[in-house]
Order: sequence, then structure tokens, then C-alpha cells
Amino acid sequence: MLAKKKSKGYKMSTVQFITLVFIGIILLGAFLFWLPITQQPGQSIKFIDALFVATSSVCVTGLTPINVSEVFNPFGHTVMMLLIEVGGLGFMTVFLMVAIMLKKRLSFQSRLIMKDMLNMDSHGGIVRLLKFIFKFSLTVQLIGALLLSFQFIPEYGISTGVFYSVFHSVSAFCNAGFDLFGTSLTGYANKPYVLVVISLLIIAGGFGFIVWHDVIYYHQQKKLSFHTQVALTVTATLLILGTVIFYFTDAFRGTDSVLARLANSFFLSVTPRTAGFVSFDYNNFSYAGIFLTIILMFVGGTSGSTAGGIKTTTLGVLFIQAISLFKGREEAEAFERTVPKATVVRSFVFVSSAALICLVSSLILMVTEKIPRNSGIEYVLFEVVSAFATVGLTMGLTPDLTVFGKLLITSLMFIGRVGLYTVSFALLRGETNLQTTHFNYPKENIVIG
Repeated sequence: MLAKKKSKGYKMSTVQFITLVFIGIILLGAFLFWLPITQQPGQSIKFIDALFVATSSVCVTGLTPINVSEVFNPFGHTVMMLLIEVGGLGFMTVFLMVAIMLKKRLSFQSRLIMKDMLNMDSHGGIVRLLKFIFKFSLTVQLIGALLLSFQFIPEYGISTGVFYSVFHSVSAFCNAGFDLFGTSLTGYANKPYVLVVISLLIIAGGFGFIVWHDVIYYHQQKKLSFHTQVALTVTATLLILGTVIFYFTDAFRGTDSVLARLANSFFLSVTPRTAGFVSFDYNNFSYAGIFLTIILMFVGGTSGSTAGGIKTTTLGVLFIQAISLFKGREEAEAFERTVPKATVVRSFVFVSSAALICLVSSLILMVTEKIPRNSGIEYVLFEVVSAFATVGLTMGLTPDLTVFGKLLITSLMFIGRVGLYTVSFALLRGETNLQTTHFNYPKENIVIG
């Protein structure tokens, strides 16, 4: 008799595993937030709001339909901080660092998962990079907490001041934007010290761990990778342009000095990418300021960081391709390097898909949600881009969302954090490799422009 072939069972891909674990962590957080043990006496929230806050925490967004400073107790705030940390660094980073400390050998599957989570080309050097991420993140957050304690301990006392310092350092570094003041940083608009420290923490988390590794070990390697060069160039350009524009359009609101105005200009340029802290009410912003904020939110931080958005490197690739075409060159070339065509195509598809998702979602919310009479389409578009780019800024729509609106915004936060490609491949194929064919169709030109 012929031996029967064993049927191959379903094998979960790495992207599907990442997606499912993120969902599991969010549901666990939602259940904890829903329980009375995380809430202040006399407070209670609906499960949809608990799910919204948990998603916002794990996806390091900062949007919330409730006032978390009033609803949750210190234990609830601690749970939120842990969810932010896990979501910001990536659950596999946290879990695998524990395994490394326990002297456990990482499996090949674990290395593949980390490769996908950090958007790396290969799984080589994963352990070394993990150790760097852990040490760098812990060091920066501790320094940030120490610097913030000089402001918060005299203001709130030792115990509360220390906790506030640690919480807001974690929230800023992970680009989450959650605060325990109830009014974000509007009370510190005239305190440049706090704004600058928070801004530097946001930048540190949004730069990307690969970029920081290249910069810190530059003295050994004597060169920067193409990825790092593009990331640094785009980030510096956005920071400088944003600071200058905000200085002349909106930084004067409520500031007492030139120094405070400069600090707020810098802060307003940093926080949309993608932290979500607020020093001024965006409903009082100029149209130019709102428009610039939406653009900065959509771009976000750098790949492999705690930030969201389409990423600075994606934008950089598109600019490199455009400039190369204007120079009469077909290939995307910069810094004496050539960007692979596949990367250019993926960048274009990613940006187009992200823009389409934001536009369609905005259209849906304009139909399902109640928009204030004196507000325009920016009221909804601002919220949608903020959710998709995991920013956390709002013009006031979040607390008034319907159940459907909350589910839609929750989905946008999840897609924005886990990654558009990750979610798409998890739902459609479970594989991230592009399919190759053994034939080509005839080429024919299309008139454009």
C-alpha cells in the first residue's frame, strides 16, 4: 500500500502572528480598563471606550473619548504606561529582551518576526540590535524622567512628581501623547524647559532605532547607511521648515516671551510627528497652522521607530525619484546611491493607499458623525489623519464620536501602528514577498501630466 501523504496544516505567517498578538494585547488592556480596579471611585466606562483607550495606548496614539486623568486611578495609569511601552517598543522587543536576559536562545522564527517588525532586510544582527534598542530606550527614558522631575517634583510633591515624570517621559519617547494633567501641556505653554525636554524625547523615539545605532556607532563605522542619510535629511528639513512657519503663524498665541515663542514653534513642529501633546488649542489655530499640522501628522516619524505616519524615509524616496526625473534620470539617485525600483513602487503605493484610506474614512465620518456648524472638513480630516498616523491630536471630535465612529477610528489607529502592509498581507495572503510571474505583457505608453 502506498503511504498516505500527510496533509500540511495551516502555518501562521510572521505578519499574521504580529497582527494577532497586537489584537490580543489590546483586548487584554481593554478588559483591564473596563474593570473597577483601574478606575477612580465612582467612575465607570463603557467597554467600547475601554477598547478605544486600550487601542490608543498600544498603538501609541493618544486619542481618547474620556479624560484618563480623572477616570483611571494610579493602577490604571500604570497599566496604560506599560501598554504604551509595549506598543512603542514592540511586544516582541520586550518579550525577546526578557528571553535574552534569561539566557534563552532566540528561535529562527523569532528573528523573522523581529525582522518584519523593524522593517529590516535580513534577520542578521537581530540580537545585537535588540540589546541596543533596550539599552538606548531605557537610558533615554530615564534621562527624560530625571529632567522632567526638576519641574514636576516641586510642583506635585515627590511621589506624584516622580510618577508624572516617568509616565510623561515614557509617553513622549514612545510618541503616545497621553498625559495625566487633563489638558495636555497647555499649562506649560510658557515653560520652554518642559516643552523642549518633551520635544527632544519625541524626536529620540521618532528617529528610529536603526538611525540612532548608525549615529552612535559612527565613530566605528565611519559612514552612515543610505537609510540613515535620507531619514536625517528629511527629518531636519521638516523640523526647520515647521519651526519657521509656526513661528509666524501660530506660536504667538498665549506666549509671554520670544523664548517661549521659539520653544512653542519648535514644539508645534515636533509634536505632530507623531506624539500628540498639545500646548495650544488647535481650534484657535490659523488655517495655515492646521494645514501644516495635517501634513506633518501624515508624514510622521522614521521607519523602525515608535512613531507612525507614512514615515520620513518613504517621503524621501518619493522626493528622490521626483528630483531624479527632473534631472532626466530614470533611476532614483541620491547620496551616490540608487534606490531599487521595487522600493520606489512600494513607497508610491503605500502613500497612495494611506491617502485613500484617510480620505474615504473622512467621507464616512462626515456622514455618520455630528459636525459643529462652524467647523469645516478640516475638523474630520484632522481627526482621521491623527488616528491613522497614531498622533493623538484632535480638534474635539473624539469625545463626541458615535459607536461606529469609535470603531472606525480604532481601526485606523490599529492599521497605522501595526502597518498597512502588515495588516493587508495578514488578511490577504500572509506573505510579504511580491509574487513573480514568468511572463510579461506588451508595453504600451499612457499620456500623463
